[in-house]
Amino acid sequence: MTPRTHPILLAWEFSAGVFCLWSRLEAVLGRGYVCLLSASPTLSSPGSMAFSGKFETESEKNYDEFMQRLGLPSNAIEKGRNFKTITEVQQSGQDFVWSQLYPGGHSITNKLTVGKECDMETVGGKKFKATVRMEGGKVVVDSPHYHFTAEMVDGKLVEISTFGGVTYERVSKKLA
Repeated sequence: MTPRTHPILLAWEFSAGVFCLWSRLEAVLGRGYVCLLSASPTLSSPGSMAFSGKFETESEKNYDEFMQRLGLPSNAIEKGRNFKTITEVQQSGQDFVWSQLYPGGHSITNKLTVGKECDMETVGGKKFKATVRMEGGKVVVDSPHYHFTAEMVDGKLVEISTFGGVTYERVSKKLA
C-alpha cells in the first residue's frame, strides 16, 4: 500500500518565527502530521511581500482632517496637501527602517523590530512607544491612541493610520 494524504487537517501554524503548513498523512505504518511547507513570515509566507524600496505618494484619503487631528498648523497642512511624500523602507528580516520625506525637507525615520516595543514619532512630532507585529503580510503598529498598518497590494505600499478616531490612507507607487 502507498501512503495517502488526507485533507483532514490542512492549516498554517506559526511557531518559533516560522510558518508551517500541516497535513494529516495516513500510511501503512501509522498516522501522523507532516509539515509540508515552512517559511519565515517576513521573507516568503503567503500574503507577505518584501517591503524594501522607495515609494512616492499616488493617492490619499482624509488628509486634511487627519493632519488637523495630529495638531499640524494649517500652513503646514496646506503645504503638504499636494506634496508627493517619499517613503523609503529598508527591511532586513524582522527589522525595518521606515523613513518619510515631507515638504520643506522635514523627515522622520522610525526603526521597527517585529515583536518588540519601539520608540516612534508621527508626522506631527508626537513621540510614542508601540509594539510592532506582522499579521497576514501587514506591518501593524498599535498604541493606545494610534493604529497603523502597512501592506503591499499589487506592488503598491498601502498605509492606513488612525489617530483620535480619524483614519488616513496613503497609497504609494514604487520608485526603486
